[in-house]
Amino acid sequence: MSLPLEGIKVLDFTAVQAGPACTQLLAWFGADVLKIERPGVGDVTRRQLRDIEDLDALYFTMLNSNKKSLELNPKSADGKEIMEKLIREADVLVENFAPGALDRMGFTWEHIHKLNPRLIFGSVKGFSDGHSYSDLKVYENVAQCAGGSASTTGFWDGPPTISAAALGDSNTGMHLVIGILTALISREKTGKGQKVAVSMQDAVINLCRVKLRDQQRLDKVGYLEEYPQYPVRADGEFGTFSDVVPRGGNAGGGGQPGWILKCKGWETDPNAYIYFTIQDHVWEPICKAIGKPEWANDPAYMTPRARQPHIFEIFADIEKWLADKTKFEAVDVLRKFDIPCAPVLSMKEIEESPDLRATGTIVEVEQKKRGKYLTVGSPIKFSGFKPSITGAPLLGEHTDEVLTGLGYSKDKIQQLREAKVV
Repeated sequence: MSLPLEGIKVLDFTAVQAGPACTQLLAWFGADVLKIERPGVGDVTRRQLRDIEDLDALYFTMLNSNKKSLELNPKSADGKEIMEKLIREADVLVENFAPGALDRMGFTWEHIHKLNPRLIFGSVKGFSDGHSYSDLKVYENVAQCAGGSASTTGFWDGPPTISAAALGDSNTGMHLVIGILTALISREKTGKGQKVAVSMQDAVINLCRVKLRDQQRLDKVGYLEEYPQYPVRADGEFGTFSDVVPRGGNAGGGGQPGWILKCKGWETDPNAYIYFTIQDHVWEPICKAIGKPEWANDPAYMTPRARQPHIFEIFADIEKWLADKTKFEAVDVLRKFDIPCAPVLSMKEIEESPDLRATGTIVEVEQKKRGKYLTVGSPIKFSGFKPSITGAPLLGEHTDEVLTGLGYSKDKIQQLREAKVV
């Protein structure tokens, strides 16, 4: 079966996570992705957080499947010549170097565009061009702080908190995929390539838009009625409102009160919890489900505004109902009442989930040296095709193949190796 991006050649000049997450998606959807890596070193994640000595780390293998690997030093004259040949034949080049690094190698956007006017140049940086911080080097947690996520995550009596989700890295990579695909469609109409840039700060802000919504509401009325801080309690248990959006603990962001509640076994299992959402239009079924039918027509409980002052008393009663049920048993009951909820899944439960294997969200692949390992499959499902996930390349595994394709002889390739160009 032909894949949608077959025939699209991508030069993957990226490392760590944001860039590789982008190019991996392109590879899954059929693009021919060539990862360009430093000779003898490669992507730094090949060596980071290893679980098996002297083998590529899972950090690398889980972000670089379905790609080829070329070892190349583009700073040398011969290396620059090879790089320019690759650019002339490519459809897309993706980079996430520190600000100015690619320019110092001699590969400015202007030079690349001159070499190949049809090429799409995808770039990840910490901050957008024109931002006063555009020279800063940025990683995941830095982006979460600059993008508003950390200041609104955690509990009101604690410090800003970083999310375990890669809001700065993988999220930025997915945003860049959208930009690249849009630019490819534009090229079909105009015949011209263009630069597509996504900053990590912007990508985080895009996912925090509901918090910007809340800030504007707070500016107008001085409080946010769906947050635990409302109404202001005399004992200050949940903190108070200042002029900035507070950390709301486990409160929902969509105006539907929700919280993480204890289930059977929570004393010994740190993940024996469910997330329970009190959605207004299913209030009556909720009352039936938790054995409180009298609440359905009680003026103190009937509306969201009436419930909010004692929402945590309601959650405490729900926890009593949950006390003799595991998180899975609880969800099985609540799903019959159309109540939005889910078990809090540990990574071990995700690792072992038969559902996630069946849907292709968790897949087992094999790398030549490592053998079998698990990775995350495509989060996007298609009716017309199913991406086939293969193992990540070994460092320089396809160097000879690529150079031969560019017209280099075996002798010349050997000379380039001896000169450490490749």
